[in-house]
Amino acid sequence: MSGMPLRRPFAVFHATLGLVVLVESVETVVHALGLRGGAVNHHLLLLAGVEAIGAALFLFPPTLLAGGAAMLATFAIAVVVHAGRGEFPLNLLVFAAGTVLVMARAGEKRVEGRR
Repeated sequence: MSGMPLRRPFAVFHATLGLVVLVESVETVVHALGLRGGAVNHHLLLLAGVEAIGAALFLFPPTLLAGGAAMLATFAIAVVVHAGRGEFPLNLLVFAAGTVLVMARAGEKRVEGRR
């Protein structure tokens, strides 16, 4: 694998991360709306809605940084809420690490483009 260009695998990672977060967020929106039984949860709806919008923005280079920032904010809030219940959603930490990685690469590409 030495010498293999990272552009394509990185793009696959970026798209996979964005799509997984988007799908998970939409599923949470559906749950928060009570569409599968249960009561409407307005707080969860707001958080999942922001996360879904962030994930959609994250998928496109011009809005990647704004979308990533929205995702990171929602991950942080969700981790705090879950931790308060004694739950530790490790998947959110993986999502956050991947988001930071993609955002760092996008920022690096912007700096390279200005040279």
